[in-house]
Amino acid sequence: MTPTPRSPVPPVNTQASRVYILPNLMTAGNLFCGFLAIIKCIQARLATSLGGDYLGHTPAELYTQAVWFIIGAVFFDILDGRLARFGGRESLFGAEFDSLADVVSFGVAPALMVFFLILSPAQGYPVFTQIGWFLGFVYLLCAAARLARFNVLSNPYLQRAKDPGKDFAGLPVPAAAGTIASLVLFILNLEKMDKSLHNWALTLPLLLLLIAMLMISSVRYPSFKQVDWQMRTRIRTFVLLLIVIVAVFEFQEVALLPIFLGYISYGLFGHFRRAARARRQRLLRKPVVSNAGTSAEQDSARG
Repeated sequence: MTPTPRSPVPPVNTQASRVYILPNLMTAGNLFCGFLAIIKCIQARLATSLGGDYLGHTPAELYTQAVWFIIGAVFFDILDGRLARFGGRESLFGAEFDSLADVVSFGVAPALMVFFLILSPAQGYPVFTQIGWFLGFVYLLCAAARLARFNVLSNPYLQRAKDPGKDFAGLPVPAAAGTIASLVLFILNLEKMDKSLHNWALTLPLLLLLIAMLMISSVRYPSFKQVDWQMRTRIRTFVLLLIVIVAVFEFQEVALLPIFLGYISYGLFGHFRRAARARRQRLLRKPVVSNAGTSAEQDSARG
């Protein structure tokens, strides 16, 4: 009787469970920012319920603080990966810890913020109040699934023919949260000039659903992991980059949104371009029927 083959057991690697201080401190900072963003969203909702003030802050101010905590979590998430790769301090513990922090900062916090933010303008549209929580859960579910898929594909025990580090399969969760946070910041900035523009918050659930689908899609997005920050560049390019950074810092309320939307559009444009190229190649590979054969078939059909 042939023995049943056992599934391969990955070798024991003590380095996989090691806790490296600096990268995991950045991950803890990511989690801390996400936790504070959730608190600010709850306080903003309380301020709305109490007539527009909570501990001396308006709902708009509290939502703005929640947005900046989410943006701060994005920067912490970028730093922890950079520090881990730069010092060769990557571990399975760090990857799992990072994903758990991302679920809070880029899953729960944006979904809660959008749900609370639409409740006020949705008073005249009860349907948004009824489905807002469901759309928020769909976003959270897709974010968690996206992170789980990334952990599986990047697991060092899985042998893959292609390097998964060059591109992300699906919209990265930090970029998704950053897009939502920057749009909320943009809407809050417009609301300062015209209170009626607060109704634009009703577009957030639709954007939430679109971004959720992009996270679990096959659209590829650049990861920027292979960027060499020590490469040489022209002085003109360097000056232009500095001007862009200063402009983003000066007009941060409106400048962040085009950056995140540009990143989303870049991935979609590349996806459609690759799909069109593949379609043309399939058409070129189709067998071409000769004119003589076509004429013979037409004659037989007439007869």
